[in-house]
Amino acid sequence: MAATLGYDGIEVMVWTDAVSQDAGALRGLAAHYDVPVLSVHAPCLLVTQRVWSSDPWERLRRAAVLAETLGAPTVVVHPPFTWQRDYARSFDTGLARLAAKHPDVTFAVENMYPVRMAGREFVPYVPGWDPTETGYDAYTLDLSHCAASRTDPLVMADTMGAQLAHVHLGDGTGEGRDEHLVPGRGSQPCGELLASLAGRGFTGSVAVEVATRKASSRAVREADLSESLAYARQHLATGPRSARAGSPA
Repeated sequence: MAATLGYDGIEVMVWTDAVSQDAGALRGLAAHYDVPVLSVHAPCLLVTQRVWSSDPWERLRRAAVLAETLGAPTVVVHPPFTWQRDYARSFDTGLARLAAKHPDVTFAVENMYPVRMAGREFVPYVPGWDPTETGYDAYTLDLSHCAASRTDPLVMADTMGAQLAHVHLGDGTGEGRDEHLVPGRGSQPCGELLASLAGRGFTGSVAVEVATRKASSRAVREADLSESLAYARQHLATGPRSARAGSPA
């Protein structure tokens, strides 16, 4: 679908399905469709805690190896969950060690959001959902997550500064949920953020991350992804950047 719609590349979300974990299969698909893999999302989600290994460091290491094999310069990483105490304690130094062992890969820590359930709010990440409060060598800025955390993405981009390495493009209404809407259908300044990237010296890729699970047909899904790609290309000041062909959200 990414090739049909004219995307410059894709981001691979390492998931529970075998193909997303298999470098050979992914390399074959990328060559067949002539669509390169430009970033790898490490298996950091709740549902991927057992992918490859129960050890979060081993999962990050294998994500780095996968990225190297595919020629992808970026690995997207989430902050540790609160119950991952040992992992959280060594997160900073562990990332630095991995970066030293995999110099061709950038580990970009993603901004997350508080979770709201049954009228209550809690933060399932350590030390928090906002990685800029700790400080890392590289960041992924997710606009849908900004909406969920009611954070101004332009301010967050300013805070990330030169360490902004990767962008997840998806909209949100600011109602406290992670929605991953088609850009332009929510309340986030998606276009303004994209237009500002060139002036920020941004050299990374912009990955479209929109929820298409509820699409009523393949045609609707393709239309949403096509609209997202057109939006990205319209607003990126330097012309087309890489864009992701959607992911579970």
